[in-house]
Amino acid sequence: MKPIRTERLILRNWEERDRALYHRINSDDTVMEFFAVRRNRAESDEIFDRVRDAINRDGFGWAAAEIAETGECIGFVGINRTDLDPFIPKGTLEIGWRLAPEYWGKGYVTEASEAWLAQAFDVVGNDEIVSFAVWNNHRSTAVMQRLGMRHDAAGDFDHPRVPDTHAHLRRHVLYRLTRSEWQERKKAAE
Repeated sequence: MKPIRTERLILRNWEERDRALYHRINSDDTVMEFFAVRRNRAESDEIFDRVRDAINRDGFGWAAAEIAETGECIGFVGINRTDLDPFIPKGTLEIGWRLAPEYWGKGYVTEASEAWLAQAFDVVGNDEIVSFAVWNNHRSTAVMQRLGMRHDAAGDFDHPRVPDTHAHLRRHVLYRLTRSEWQERKKAAE
């Protein structure tokens, strides 16, 4: 993928130097509060390789977010194809993120997501993008709202991959943004 530059960030593919951070954000209890699984280092490294290969193949994915000024990798923000039939049709483009907690509350996710929305609509050519989160993950749904996404209550669903041991994480809320809604929002901001 060609790196994407925002005011403060570089969105890029994963590099070997990012492995420790990638493991950290996939195993940290605070970061993973709304996920049922914590990854050990071997599992994290395997997923890291798959994600990096997918970005090389597709030109987008769960891309590393780096602070441009320091070169620090802080987590990921990106777009990816979903596979949650029948709740969300296979191939629907999803926007998502996961940062180390010391970088929360600084606007990095919103900044990076705005760049990814432009990529999704202007380059990839999608007509709609979705995002979803556990129903009470207010930090993530607040970002979705800041991005102009609208809650589709009729589309809320029980995530099929959440195990019975974590039933409290099963209910997910669905947010949507169409290309025309995004274009209207951009026009209003000018």
